[in-house]
Amino acid sequence: MKKFQSFYGIVIKIDDFLIDETGKSDGCYKLMSVQDSNRNVVNFVISPSTYFVDHEIIQIGDIIIGFYNANAAVPLIFPPRFRAIVIARDTPYRNVKVDYFNNELINTDNTLKLNISSNTQILLENGQLFTKSPNNRNLIVTYGPTTRSIPAQTNPYKIIVMCS
Repeated sequence: MKKFQSFYGIVIKIDDFLIDETGKSDGCYKLMSVQDSNRNVVNFVISPSTYFVDHEIIQIGDIIIGFYNANAAVPLIFPPRFRAIVIARDTPYRNVKVDYFNNELINTDNTLKLNISSNTQILLENGQLFTKSPNNRNLIVTYGPTTRSIPAQTNPYKIIVMCS
């Protein structure tokens, strides 16, 4: 099972990423360097399957949050290099959470409960409507205000179901 972790910071560099020994890049993979407020740096490998929330184009200077699988094997290098699963630009009044949500739509660390409303869009990663229940799945959730309860509750703006 995937355990999602995140890293939040400013994009300081974007380069082509070499995926084989020939030293050539096919242009389909990028290496995005992100620095947090404590000057810690993480490199995200961006692949064609990395999901960008709202399909936004990220540039140097943008503040982002990147999500990766904390259980995946990573090379022991510095700065750390993670395969990005989801990237989202920091946008006012919008929060993003990537996690597994159980049958009650509560995430794995019991910090967020989703209350689906008639205004909540539920989509697949390709933008098509998802017609089944989003329970017991890995989800990309965009939302605004939450309650001050444990877990916090919200009516999400959009839910993207991660089927893979």
